[in-house]
Amino acid sequence: MENQQQPPYQQQPYQQYYQPNYAQGQRPPKPDNYLVWAILTTIFCCLPLGIISIVYASKVDSQYSAGDYIGAQDSSNKAKNFAIWAAISVVIIIILAAFLGILGNVLDSL
Repeated sequence: MENQQQPPYQQQPYQQYYQPNYAQGQRPPKPDNYLVWAILTTIFCCLPLGIISIVYASKVDSQYSAGDYIGAQDSSNKAKNFAIWAAISVVIIIILAAFLGILGNVLDSL
């Protein structure tokens, strides 16, 4: 039996498997980066979640320019989600603070 040499396995980048096929020169629309919402939630809501949202929002344009359309969409979704979570967290904190304030007043009056 002759030892036949197999061609070396050529690993292709992740994007080649999962990127949709677009016609030559055609690109999908650029996803929104939600940078304004990320900055607003950082200033007015929850600082840690807002910073994470800014990081993901800043990745959208560079990934889109590099041709990583799926990565750009993923970063856009994460930026939006973290901005939403930051806004929701401040509402929860305000409700919790109001509840504890009312509870403290009730306990003080006893």
